[in-house]
Amino acid sequence: MDKLPFSFDRPEDSPGFLLWQTTMVWQRQIKKALEVYDISHSQFVIMATLLWFEAHGYDTTQILIVNWSKLDKMTVSKSLKKLVAMGLVNRIEHETDTRAKSVSLTYNGKKLVHKLVPIIEGIDGRFFSKVPDAEQKNLIQILSRLTVDEHG
Repeated sequence: MDKLPFSFDRPEDSPGFLLWQTTMVWQRQIKKALEVYDISHSQFVIMATLLWFEAHGYDTTQILIVNWSKLDKMTVSKSLKKLVAMGLVNRIEHETDTRAKSVSLTYNGKKLVHKLVPIIEGIDGRFFSKVPDAEQKNLIQILSRLTVDEHG
């Protein structure tokens, strides 16, 4: 058992480990900003997604939120229940699909997400400013390729 099973000489040579570290540092900053509002990062993503969908005329269902956000079904379901209880989201039976739930922001939900988006975008701006603009475009392209659903 003298030989280590790692395929990298140093942890910082592992893209997976670096992605993990980057995600943890970034998420910690987001979490700290959202704690003041008693909103989790997942709940914020759901609310921001709902605002985007509404502005672009989407028929928003829970499964659409799951597919776009890459959050798992249970996280979306639990987050929506809390957001409904907080009076930030409406969740009702879908008009045509009895298995689906239509989801929308309440007035208070819209007000809150309009307040939070600039805060989160500010954190993103500061966090990613360490990478020059031209490289950010490459980073976005790389991350986009990595987030393509393995089934689609």
